[in-house]
Amino acid sequence: MRWPHPWLSVAAWLGWTGLAVQLYLVLWSRWQEQASLIGGLINLFGFFTVLSNTLVATVLSYAAFGRESAARRWFLRPAVSAGVLVSIVLVALAYSLLLRNLWHPQGWQRLADELLHDVMPGVFALYWCLAVPKGHLRLWHLGAWTLYPLLYFLFILWRGHEIGVYPYPFVDVASLGYAQAMLNASGVLAGFWAIGLAVLGVDRLWARRHA
Repeated sequence: MRWPHPWLSVAAWLGWTGLAVQLYLVLWSRWQEQASLIGGLINLFGFFTVLSNTLVATVLSYAAFGRESAARRWFLRPAVSAGVLVSIVLVALAYSLLLRNLWHPQGWQRLADELLHDVMPGVFALYWCLAVPKGHLRLWHLGAWTLYPLLYFLFILWRGHEIGVYPYPFVDVASLGYAQAMLNASGVLAGFWAIGLAVLGVDRLWARRHA
């Protein structure tokens, strides 16, 4: 077991705590409604926020105390960590710009909301700045990172077509129609690319400065 930096253990713990609280709230709500718990799990992991925070918590866990393995080496590759960074920053920005004003969570839901949308993006950005080697990123990595949101969008379109439920209002085809939903998704993807280009630029400048 490796424990290089105690703060990484705290960061990983925060990541899993946010996910655990959200999981508890979803399952408790489904239990009270006498609805399927499996359905609640499927709905929970149908959110880009939850998937991206799971990746964040996984990377931080491997960085903090993961045993040496192929999985650990893969998750700690600079390109993988940078791709996760782009995704979680997109989560933070999209939530603040498009979703935050649509509801006002209280209690434990507010805690989960803050951890998943505000705290963990900042924590992971700090991790990337302090612990991830720079100078390994190339422009083609942006194309590789794009596969994640693209496949996610195709999945929610298919799932929405099958059950009529969409995780986010700006891609709700049932309410907006395919044309507007695709336009909104294109805007989000453009934001993803902009964040990715910014990360590539910072990585290159950082590497040159410390060369």
